[in-house]
Amino acid sequence: MSFLIVIIALALIFDYINGFHDAANSIATVVSTKVLTPFQAVIWAAVFNFAAFFIFKDHGVADTVAKTVKPDAVDKVGMLTVVFSGLIAAIAWNLLTWWFGIPSSSSHTLIGGFAGAGIAAGGWDAVNSAPIIRTASFIILAPVVGMIIAFIISLWFIFSFRKGLMPKLVSLLIIGGVLYFLYTHLETDPAKLKSHYESYFWKVVFFSSNFKWILLSLILICLAIFTFWLNTLNATKSTDWFKRLQLVSSAAFSIGHGGNDAQKVMGIITAALIANGDIASFHEMPTWVPLACYTAIGLGTMSGGWKIIKTMGTRITKVTPFEGVAAETAGAITLFVTEALKIPVSTTHTITGSIIGVGATKRLSAVRWGVTINLLWAWILTIPVSALLAALVYFIAKLFI
Repeated sequence: MSFLIVIIALALIFDYINGFHDAANSIATVVSTKVLTPFQAVIWAAVFNFAAFFIFKDHGVADTVAKTVKPDAVDKVGMLTVVFSGLIAAIAWNLLTWWFGIPSSSSHTLIGGFAGAGIAAGGWDAVNSAPIIRTASFIILAPVVGMIIAFIISLWFIFSFRKGLMPKLVSLLIIGGVLYFLYTHLETDPAKLKSHYESYFWKVVFFSSNFKWILLSLILICLAIFTFWLNTLNATKSTDWFKRLQLVSSAAFSIGHGGNDAQKVMGIITAALIANGDIASFHEMPTWVPLACYTAIGLGTMSGGWKIIKTMGTRITKVTPFEGVAAETAGAITLFVTEALKIPVSTTHTITGSIIGVGATKRLSAVRWGVTINLLWAWILTIPVSALLAALVYFIAKLFI
């Protein structure tokens, strides 16, 4: 039991470090555009990191992470040692990259460490290859998807500055598409919704996966309505409005950040609880696990990550409030969708791709590709380095456990 407590403590410490390591993901653009001061921004992001606890209920990402190492591949003590080693490696790599201001992926660090220790304990057969392949593929796909969505949103805003009927028709088409998505994707089957609320309306809105889609849809509808009046505003007024909207887009991205990253630690803790015999399956995860994880990541975000903020907010490309809204909205959409697909992705990769996307709408030379290529190398190396480090920690830990 004492070893399990150590593991849970380490997992929450990692979650806290994840918060301040990745704080820049949520607040870099809102700080660089001077919409909020750094102190205001970290409080803003932390609140919405924790708010994800009430929005993401299916814990699909956590389930994927928990299944990285097969629970029957090693014995109880071996599995707990695997989790312990993976956490030590992940914490070490996270602190190292934070110290040098490198926005690497906390998600990939954790998964790489967990997998590397699992391989050291039970060989390659101890690891489920499917979640690792999907996670590794999104090292490239997540920033590319974020970049494409940000590019499209930026072009939509630029197009809306024009006078005439066509920009308004595009916005109406977007509103119609969003409403159609809600109509076809909302879970309304009473048998699949939780039954302890009497009101059917509250079941439809707040349970299953509905609330996150309604929230994201409302943001897109608000942006579409705003574009109706965009061409009537001068440069100063439009900038003021985009600064207000950036509060909304930043909050949405922070919710996606909390919902994605906290779940990875939830998966690690749940894997340890299963190995220790406290619960029999992932679906028996106690409520205190997500509550503790969302709290830890929120507190970590409040601690900030000033070195990485500089890289994300200024070194990749100069970001305006208009571009900040586009990048954060694109990042939020990417995180919400990948969470629904149960794919652990990096919020760092996602927002970096989104920032590159808005920079590319000006001209490709507006993106500092040298910085971007250096970041890409850090991303590619994160999983194998974390895996090797975790394997080393595992072999050392086995000498004492």
